[in-house]
Amino acid sequence: MQLKESGEMYLETIYVLSKKSNYIRSIDVCEEMGYSKPSVSRAVGLLKEGGYLKVGDDGSLILTDLGREIAEKTYERHTVLSKLFVKLGVNPETAAADACKMEHIISDETFAALKNHLENHMQ
Repeated sequence: MQLKESGEMYLETIYVLSKKSNYIRSIDVCEEMGYSKPSVSRAVGLLKEGGYLKVGDDGSLILTDLGREIAEKTYERHTVLSKLFVKLGVNPETAAADACKMEHIISDETFAALKNHLENHMQ
């Protein structure tokens, strides 16, 4: 299953929520993303089918190793790009919004170069 931007956003959201709590429910994702229960339920079903997510017996959402890998990659891209844009003088809210769009389409090569530049030349 090829994951689309929306799937990456769901995985990233679940990952961020998991940093705050070990028990994440679909309703938590609804509240965090501002989506309806049916929309989140559909996404959870697709992510389960794709092997990115498991649902525990108690209804909790659990990232599989594959899901966690994609979520961590997406989250890292978001945080690095946001930080880079802020250092360039972009308003933090705009930086975060732009990073959210770019994190899904930027190539691994370009991201690595930007991350390297931020770490080695912009401290």
